[in-house]
Amino acid sequence: MLRIAVVGHFGKGHKLANGQTIKTKTITDELMKQDGTKVSTIDTHNWRRNPIALLMNCIKVMMTCKHIVVLPAYNGIKVIVPLFIFLNFFFRRKIHYVVIGGWLPEFLNQNRKLLYFVKKLNSIHVESYTMISNLRKFGVEKTFYLPNFKSINQLQEHELVYASHIPYKLCTFSRVLKEKGIEDAIEAVCHINEKYNKIMFTLDIYGEIDPGYKARFDSFMNKHEYISYKGIVAYTDSVETLKKYFMLVFPTYYYGEGFAGTLLDAFASGLPVLASNWKYNNEIVKDGVNGLLFDLGQENLQSKLEYILSKPDLIHEFKSNCLKEYDNYRPDIVITRFLSIINNNGSNKSTAKKATAAAEEK
Repeated sequence: MLRIAVVGHFGKGHKLANGQTIKTKTITDELMKQDGTKVSTIDTHNWRRNPIALLMNCIKVMMTCKHIVVLPAYNGIKVIVPLFIFLNFFFRRKIHYVVIGGWLPEFLNQNRKLLYFVKKLNSIHVESYTMISNLRKFGVEKTFYLPNFKSINQLQEHELVYASHIPYKLCTFSRVLKEKGIEDAIEAVCHINEKYNKIMFTLDIYGEIDPGYKARFDSFMNKHEYISYKGIVAYTDSVETLKKYFMLVFPTYYYGEGFAGTLLDAFASGLPVLASNWKYNNEIVKDGVNGLLFDLGQENLQSKLEYILSKPDLIHEFKSNCLKEYDNYRPDIVITRFLSIINNNGSNKSTAKKATAAAEEK
């Protein structure tokens, strides 16, 4: 029996739709499906209210589990990783860090003292080959590629929905805050519709609204009939929601962006993506294959939307490619590779080559 503990933000008792919580739950669910695997969990949600309970739970899993998988974010890494490295002096377990998002290289550059603890980890799993290359510049060698993944009911090719007329329905499907490019998307659509004096595009906005952004976001709503907020959709219902759209708009310039889960939702729905060429998006959205990329800025997004208006059939050609792209991120494939690595059967030779290639492209 392989005993694994997952330590992350489960948010038990709360309906949370952020990327950290979804990925923590997803990797746990997939590990539990594996034969011969027993999974224990520790929820780090609001751990500061009872740090003693966190410590005791960590000691308990160190006593009973061979592998410890941690998924801390910005604040958690300063506590969770050093804590388990310290405990490991006594228990000699294998500690693995699954990174959520694309922020770790820059974070370590600003917090060099944490490098000592990070280098003590048995493996680090990141969402981008470029991240691997950047981490190795700090001497962090035990890095592996683990793309984001979700268990989604993927659309079949015969179920693809094709838009046949104006207005073309666009959507965003991420956390709602300024840095996700929400305002750029709204302004680009408004400018085009005003330019043509006709509704050429509609924009539906989905996702959890960041509390600090809500007042500003509300000021944009109810001004135009073609801009709507549609609330939060359970990730199990994402395909049914997204399949009816013409294109997903992802104009992010968010600091911590990695492999955004919204791209998986889009690919599984056969929905092409219009994404900013930011961070690691160009490793996932292949320009002219499963979507289009644009340089940061509302003007560039608007220009690309006008280009799309002139060639809507081009977007239709991307739809089947999106389904094929999702096949690369099926949970069974990703989790099998992950288990192979943590059991010391994995090799990072191919990862190293791809990381080098990604760095050269940058």
